[in-house]
Amino acid sequence: MDEKKVAVWKSRDKWGQDNKENVVQQKKSKTKNVVQQKNNKQKKQQKKQNIEEQEPLIESDELTDKQRLFCIHYLKYYNATKAYQKVYECSYEVASTNGSRLLRNARIKAELNRIKAERAAALNLEVEAILQKYMDIAFADITDFVDFGQKEYEEKHMDGSPVLDENGDIVIGSYSFVGLKNADEVDGTLITEVKKGKDGVSVKLADKMKALEMLTKFASALPEYARYKLQEEKLKAETELAQERVKLIKGQKKDTSLLEALINVRSEKE
Repeated sequence: MDEKKVAVWKSRDKWGQDNKENVVQQKKSKTKNVVQQKNNKQKKQQKKQNIEEQEPLIESDELTDKQRLFCIHYLKYYNATKAYQKVYECSYEVASTNGSRLLRNARIKAELNRIKAERAAALNLEVEAILQKYMDIAFADITDFVDFGQKEYEEKHMDGSPVLDENGDIVIGSYSFVGLKNADEVDGTLITEVKKGKDGVSVKLADKMKALEMLTKFASALPEYARYKLQEEKLKAETELAQERVKLIKGQKKDTSLLEALINVRSEKE
């Protein structure tokens, strides 16, 4: 057979080309698999290293700043994973693993208990302060804010000479007065409004009836003297309730706001 013809046929029909391409493709595929396996192994090692390096689980007498911050975020969300992500800015998987580990740390547990105790104490003080303010409002006396009464004076003629009675004694007159106390003498937090109108100056105090309602709800938390005072104020409210009802029945009362407030206080009591 003519070798030249064979060479022409081989070139034209690409004899053996498929085999070469298969070999090259297999080599490329094998190389790609090796690289992929190597990359996956490196990623796993890096992920494991990240988990280990994010938070060393060595217990010491002192917490790190990030550990303390973790405690604060945990008590805000009560979610260890979310708290960990907030502090360390890591992936969900890392946070899920290390967050639960931190919660098992004895120092972390102690810090969480300490913060909880502080907050409970602060909350208790806050409740006491609120109740005290309601007591101040409910037990406020008008004389704490204004002076009023009567004053006497000598009556005089136009020329300034004293007016005498039939017995020759100087005639004594009297007049009523109402005066506001100075700002430094009163608790301004109990006053909601001070205004001057055509009839003079008026002072509006915080809602006493609402304060009585709140104190009635939490009477068991009040000190003994406050419970006694609360009973006195409620008796006064009962008296005012009866008086307002009488006025309403007689048609002498159009504004029923005070009556409604008194009824609310009585409803709370019952």
